[in-house]
This record gives sequence, structure tokens and C-alpha cells, in this order.
Amino acid sequence: MADRQGIILTTMSQPILLTLHLFAAIFFVGTVFFEVLILEGIRKPLGREAMREVERAIGRRARRFMPFVILVLFGAGIGMAWPYRETLAHPFDTSFATLLWLKILLAASVLAHFIAAMVLGGTGRLKTRHFQRIHISVFCHVVLIVFLAKAMFYLHW
Repeated sequence: MADRQGIILTTMSQPILLTLHLFAAIFFVGTVFFEVLILEGIRKPLGREAMREVERAIGRRARRFMPFVILVLFGAGIGMAWPYRETLAHPFDTSFATLLWLKILLAASVLAHFIAAMVLGGTGRLKTRHFQRIHISVFCHVVLIVFLAKAMFYLHW
């Protein structure tokens, strides 16, 4: 009976977790796309000092709400991956498991980038070059993660 309740609970919670994960991903990926594709394009016209002020303001704003977005994103992601724990125990047995593991590793790297940016920003050591490199790296990571999110279900070998 307990096993059946677990299956019902997992089945009912998956759509909720997926919805939370998608909204948090849209928010996070949208922010990254904005910072890389829009902000980087105005760096030269704005000038160094104005851009530093923009980066500081974005950093202050991001430190207020982005931790909650990350918490929802990763919490829901872990909840969605939980039913696949047996599959994940054998990452090279199926293309799905391999791609899901790759997605998880990229997500862990994004989390490490985010923590590094928060620590550097919180201590006043987030310089323009750090800001740019972290954003470009996270941008590349999230593009791959979004691709893998779909590829896991459509690519097979």
C-alpha cells in the first residue's frame, strides 16, 4: 500500500514540479539571455563607469530574488529526477540516462558559477571581466541544458 501511495504522489506531483521548474527556468534563462545578448551590446556606448554602475545595480537586484529562483529551479529539478534514480545509477546504459547526467552536470556547474558570482558580488570583488566571463559561460551552459532537456526524449542511440 505504501508503495502505491508513493507512485500516486509521484504521479500527481510531477506536473506541479514540471510547471515550477519551467517557470524558474524561463526566469533564469531569460535573465541570462538578457544580460548576455542585451547588456553586452550596450557596454561600449554606455562607457566603463556607467556599465560598472549597471552591473552593480543588477547584482544587487539579483541577490534579492535570484536565490529563490535557483532554489525552485533546482528543488523542482531534483524532484523531477527522483523517479529516474535507478536509470541515473547506470548513466551509460541508455541515451536518456547519459543525456540526463550531462544535463545534471551542466546544471551543477551553473550553480557553482552562480554561487561564485554571488560571493564575489557580495564581497565587492566581482569585476567587469568576472561578470562577462561568468555570464558567457552560464549562457553557453543554459543553451546546452535547454537543448538536452528536449534531446533526452528525442535522441536515441
